[in-house]
Amino acid sequence: MTDPPAPAHGPLLLVEDDAELADMLVELFRQAGYRIDLARDGQRGLHLALRGPYQVIMLDRRLPAIDGVDLLIRLRRCAVAARVLMLSALADPDERIRGLDAGADDYLPKPFEVPELMARVRALTRRRYDGAELIPIGAGQLDLAQRGVRLPDGREVTLSGREFELIRLLATQPRMVHSRSQLRGRVFGADRTEAVVDTYVHYLRRKLGDRVVRTVHGLGYQIGAL
Repeated sequence: MTDPPAPAHGPLLLVEDDAELADMLVELFRQAGYRIDLARDGQRGLHLALRGPYQVIMLDRRLPAIDGVDLLIRLRRCAVAARVLMLSALADPDERIRGLDAGADDYLPKPFEVPELMARVRALTRRRYDGAELIPIGAGQLDLAQRGVRLPDGREVTLSGREFELIRLLATQPRMVHSRSQLRGRVFGADRTEAVVDTYVHYLRRKLGDRVVRTVHGLGYQIGAL
């Protein structure tokens, strides 16, 4: 089976309730080659972010349903590892400190220039993927920079593009059980059947051992251990 090509940039998530601003930013990022999802309130933003994975989440400070800071705290408690750029009309230094202490990686006051926003997103993307950022998988590690897995004995296993995206989604949300439908939509696209998920889980187990992905019967899959 041949891997379908991955998008050039992204995926990104924008959580913004200003409809005019949100629609403009979504269009500009898509024109720049990013895959981007939009949530117009905190509840929808929480749902999408937990389904992830996203490279960068652009998060408005004041949101309906769930406040931006409260949403960010929930995401970090659920081990969502995406870089978060908080956007806010609240320019008071105490508000910036509150956002950063809640887990934001950057803070951009409104109004902002769109080129600066896009530059900050590029910087956060580089910070995540150019460094040797590692996510634990039992006694081993998922190497985001090398797009592979370091086994407990020190050996490194190279993964295909879709193998990497699948295990990254599972590893960045270790407490979450993902349905086959969710995994298909986030990793392979809605035009593929759910059987593709089982096929790639088989590929990962063949390369990394049977325990690397847990089957939760009746629900889906969850990251296991090496």
